[in-house]
Amino acid sequence: MRINYRNSLVLFMIMMVMLLAAGCGGGAATQTDGAAGTAGKGTDQAVSDAKQAAKTDLTISAAASMTDALEEIKKAYELAHPDVELNFNFGGSGALQKQIEQGAPADLFLSAAVKNMKPLVEQGLMADGKVKTLLKNELVAVVPADSANPVASIADLGNADVKKVAIGIPESVPAGNYAKEALTNSKLWEPLQPKLVQAKDVRQVLQYVETGNADAGFVYKTDALSSSKVKIAFTVDQGTYSTVEYPAGIVKATKHAKEAEDFYEYLQSEASLDVFVKYGFSVPE
Repeated sequence: MRINYRNSLVLFMIMMVMLLAAGCGGGAATQTDGAAGTAGKGTDQAVSDAKQAAKTDLTISAAASMTDALEEIKKAYELAHPDVELNFNFGGSGALQKQIEQGAPADLFLSAAVKNMKPLVEQGLMADGKVKTLLKNELVAVVPADSANPVASIADLGNADVKKVAIGIPESVPAGNYAKEALTNSKLWEPLQPKLVQAKDVRQVLQYVETGNADAGFVYKTDALSSSKVKIAFTVDQGTYSTVEYPAGIVKATKHAKEAEDFYEYLQSEASLDVFVKYGFSVPE
């Protein structure tokens, strides 16, 4: 009996040791698995970070009126060029011109007027031989979609029912400058002064009309077609203002000359031009 008791005790102790060892081993395995999982996640993150770091970021300063078309072009271009990311800086062409003159980072400049590109070329801030007229546009007057005001010509803006007329700041917004030209040549610039509301870019003009904060506004045809909240009241006589040309060019200070030139060439491709035409632009002959 005593021998059996001792044997049983030894057997019991052996089993306990085995159980403890198994428990420790399982914990170690779990710990190892956890460490492996963490390491795996770390590796995945590292790969993701490396891919992101390998991408070339291109900054394109572009006229606000090009927003919708360029956003569509961006999707197609990045899909075909996964190593490039396009970042747009939209605004009034005059303001964008000043930013480039002051050294703000930009790889390409797409202006809504030659007058904002020409000074940059003259100052040697644009790459030699890499500036070209890309598109054309036209000026229209828009009113809210539900407007009952009988505005059918530029002269009708003087009617008593038209309280406010939105216009881009002529000094910095090409569309505003074109509108000033048209109003001046129509002998309406001075008479309409009390009604004029100035905006920082053509998209803000559109917003003023959409929200009813202006009874009418001067925008490009492309902007008018982008909104269901406005309607075109009339197309401004093209003989009363300068031709609306959109020059595009590579900024000389770009740190990504090859990628910038690739996108510059793509903007002139049939695929890109078809998108621009869809949004109401026209292509120079």
